[in-house]
Amino acid sequence: MYRNEDKTMVQILSDSSTLYSKSQAMNIGLEITPLVVIIGKDNYREFETIDSDTLLCKIENGAIPTSSQPPIGEKMDLYNQYGKDQDVIDITMAAGLSGTYDSALMAKESCNYPDNISVFNSKTLCGPHRVLVNEALKMAKDGKTKEEILYMLEESAKTDVSFLIPFDFDFLQRGGRVSKTAAGLGGLLKLVVCMKKSDDGRCLEKHSVNRTLKKVVLSIFEEFDNRNVDDSYHISISHAFNEETASKVKKALVEKYPNATIEIFDLSPVFITQGGPKCCAIQAIKIVK
Repeated sequence: MYRNEDKTMVQILSDSSTLYSKSQAMNIGLEITPLVVIIGKDNYREFETIDSDTLLCKIENGAIPTSSQPPIGEKMDLYNQYGKDQDVIDITMAAGLSGTYDSALMAKESCNYPDNISVFNSKTLCGPHRVLVNEALKMAKDGKTKEEILYMLEESAKTDVSFLIPFDFDFLQRGGRVSKTAAGLGGLLKLVVCMKKSDDGRCLEKHSVNRTLKKVVLSIFEEFDNRNVDDSYHISISHAFNEETASKVKKALVEKYPNATIEIFDLSPVFITQGGPKCCAIQAIKIVK
């Protein structure tokens, strides 16, 4: 928690879509609530009671995981803890791709200090979500007001461009993120299919279908050009046990954007549950103040 010159306090909250564990978050002044993986009757908090290696092992042994947002009661407890005497900004992963945002709104209305809680729909996830949260934390530490931080979040979120290359469509189709027809097409033809997050962040849409990864990456670069992505953007590659693809994509990105910040992340259990093993997300966002 941080205090600015006007004695206004701002606490940043989020969820594990940022790819931060709870302990990692606490070390940088962030509070997060872990997303949940469900296998049969068992619920697992990612980064706490299940990691990606364990999940992959369970999948290989026939488990069919699903995912869920953090418990609403846990959100309410944090809102009551921090909202008593300070402003709170909770930066959630994209509404539509998760119920986290809607659940957070319900927690806000039910907590003791709703006027001090701002719930922000990032309209994104993973790498760009992490970038937004990191900048919000920096601004809070620098004494910026709630309004200044929310303005940054609103304007920066508009620049997000996100793609997903899935390799097992059953996971996307089971989670309702692509249609059964689209899932069947990709799997049947053994093509490399690229999905693009819609501008409102609520769903994934087909972006391109090609026979090689190289052509898919070129189609992503074309869209990056259309969206004026340049070296001022933060670019991330997040993957589910697919270092080979992630490294190839990063090499191409470095050649095109030699001065951009480009990072590779391992996807968390919830995103492996949603995108499937081997999936790879390529995302870009720019901080605007």
